[in-house]
Formats: sequence, structure tokens, C-alpha cells
Amino acid sequence: MNKGVYCLVLQNSPCSVSIGALGTLDFCGGWHVYVGSARGPGGLLRVARHIRYSRQPGDTQRWHIDYILAHPAFSLVSAVCAPTDDDMECRLARLMPALPVTRFGCSDCRCQSHLFFFDHPPEQDVLAACEKLDLGVTIKNIKMS
Repeated sequence: MNKGVYCLVLQNSPCSVSIGALGTLDFCGGWHVYVGSARGPGGLLRVARHIRYSRQPGDTQRWHIDYILAHPAFSLVSAVCAPTDDDMECRLARLMPALPVTRFGCSDCRCQSHLFFFDHPPEQDVLAACEKLDLGVTIKNIKMS
């Protein structure tokens, strides 16, 4: 499977979520975008794992995003995927024109965050950020059942 970078677009109602070592975080209602890397084993198959986890959470949360995907206030709306051999996760995160959720999803880098709050549907903002990096993207709309 291709390696790359991806953005998960989530919509949520206001809530508080306990997120491992980060503690309990309060989330405003709206939209959140999580920027992730798929450069490890399996590549962009990681996105399919996130989709499955959002539908049927497991007992073990591996990443910060798992806590949100499992929370009933959050719904996974879409996934924007871009195959690339380059390390683009942090560059893409820095281009998100929204409020960062401090230290979320970036324990292995120096970014302020890899999760961002939007008060409007963010898909066009995500696509514009990807375009600035010359990333060719595919968008998967998620139908929750």
C-alpha cells in the first residue's frame, strides 16, 4: 500500500474527552481535522483502521485520535489521503488555518498540534493546504451506519 499523509475530518457536539496522558480536554462543537502520517507499515491502510475504529472502537487506544474516534460526540465525516514518499505530516499541520488543540497527536515532533478546530466545514481548507504542498489527494466520504 502507498505511504502518505492524511487528514481525518470529524464533526462533533460540545464534549469533554479523557485522552490518556493529555488528560481531559474540552471540545467546542464544530469540526476538527486531524493530520496523520501513513509512512509506517501498511501505509495509507492506517486510514481504513481509523474508519473501522470509529465504527467499532476497541479496548486499547493506540493513538490520541483513537480517544476521539471512540467518543460518541464525534463523527468521522471524511478522510483526505495523499500518497507521498516525503515526510509531509508536520508541514501539512502547519498549514491548517484553524485553532490548534495543543499537543494533540504530536508527541513525536515539535509541532504545536496535529488536531485543529474549525467553526465551519473544513474540507476546502484541507484541500487548499494540500494544494500548497502539491499533494494529489483522494477524498473518502464516510457513511456512518
